[in-house]
Amino acid sequence: MITILVVDDDAHLRKLVRVHLEQNGYVVIETPDGSTASTTLEKHPVDLAIVDLMMPNKDGFQLSKEIREEYDIPIIILTAKDSLVDKAKGNKAGTDDYMIKPFEEDELLFRVQAILRRFDRVNSQVIQLNETKINKRSYEVKNGSNITILPLKEFELLYQLASFPNRTFSREQLIEKIWGLEFTGDDRTVDVHIKRLRERFKTSDDFAIKTVRGIGYRLEDS
Repeated sequence: MITILVVDDDAHLRKLVRVHLEQNGYVVIETPDGSTASTTLEKHPVDLAIVDLMMPNKDGFQLSKEIREEYDIPIIILTAKDSLVDKAKGNKAGTDDYMIKPFEEDELLFRVQAILRRFDRVNSQVIQLNETKINKRSYEVKNGSNITILPLKEFELLYQLASFPNRTFSREQLIEKIWGLEFTGDDRTVDVHIKRLRERFKTSDDFAIKTVRGIGYRLEDS
């Protein structure tokens, strides 16, 4: 599922946005300021960020610039200001869209959906790694005429890593993303599934799943 980070010091607005997005099938993480958002991004895989402009500790411009430098995700800025200067600053910081408060919840939803549709890998149903295609519609991995059908969790793990090539995920992040927050097992589950994926695709020259010692795993494409 798509995970969206909502960053705003207005708790009421955060709740309104969260409830509306969750009702439409998204996972939402809330943070009250830019500094907390930075810490959250280090711990949780996020597909899109909705960021307030004026916040304590670290404002929306600073956070957006940081996200653009560190993460390959789209950003929507929320602000009460409607000025060309702020829009120019937001664009320079690498934001993808700009909404003025107050706004209609459905309008924000439409913007989120539009950005996810056009953003490259995150919302794609088919990921191509050289000659290998990972198809989320059919849960198949295809290379030429060779088709591999994976067990559900193995496929979701591979799809998650392939959606963000060369990005390192901790075991905890992968468990949260693939198995969910209510999972009661341990992080050895990730190791077992990674081992199975490596065995299945050991002859592939298109990608490799690398261990990042002390942290977790990343997928590297050739």
